[in-house]
Amino acid sequence: MASGAGSASRERPDGARTSVPARQGLLQRSPLLCCLCLVLCSKENFDSIPDLEFNPIRAKIVHAFFDKRNLRQESSGLADEINFEDFLTIMSYFRPIEMNMDEEQLDRFRKEKLKFLFHMYDSDHDGKITLQEYRNVVEELLSGNPHLEKESARSIADGAMMEAASICVGQMGPDQVYEGITFEDFLKMWQGIDIETKMHVRFLNMETIAHCY
Repeated sequence: MASGAGSASRERPDGARTSVPARQGLLQRSPLLCCLCLVLCSKENFDSIPDLEFNPIRAKIVHAFFDKRNLRQESSGLADEINFEDFLTIMSYFRPIEMNMDEEQLDRFRKEKLKFLFHMYDSDHDGKITLQEYRNVVEELLSGNPHLEKESARSIADGAMMEAASICVGQMGPDQVYEGITFEDFLKMWQGIDIETKMHVRFLNMETIAHCY
């Protein structure tokens, strides 16, 4: 068996292998990826990532990286630590659409992205987004606006929840209570919205790809 840093390599999902210099080239071309790879361990390590410092939903983004549902693990809850393979699993939700996908693949691709987004709202992992959970997200998203009071954010969330109920349930009786948005409801709400192209990240350019082989 070969040894030494010069011969070290890592197998990619397609079976090919990426050398240490190639991985270093990838990290140099993506500062955010570099930071994540260097400190990838626990939730506290994400505090040193500059790109997240002023993001209003920073806590939910970090939470998503450790959510076992997103890591495709059978159990629920949060992982204490994640490794590089876990990181790649999370980033796979943000991969761009592939031109050769058929309708079935596109539908699965879309649902995977929306499931990830749904989990960011469903903070207690009970399979539905309650009014309070929706309020929390809206308040966090609008927290950077000094001209918008908290009550205004709550009103926006309440209005959105009422609209969700009308879309998913229809006319409700006076005593009927909409308990929350299920994933099936969530899919209905996102019909017609091009999540496939809006929710993606491109880390690599063609020059970087060439260094992987």
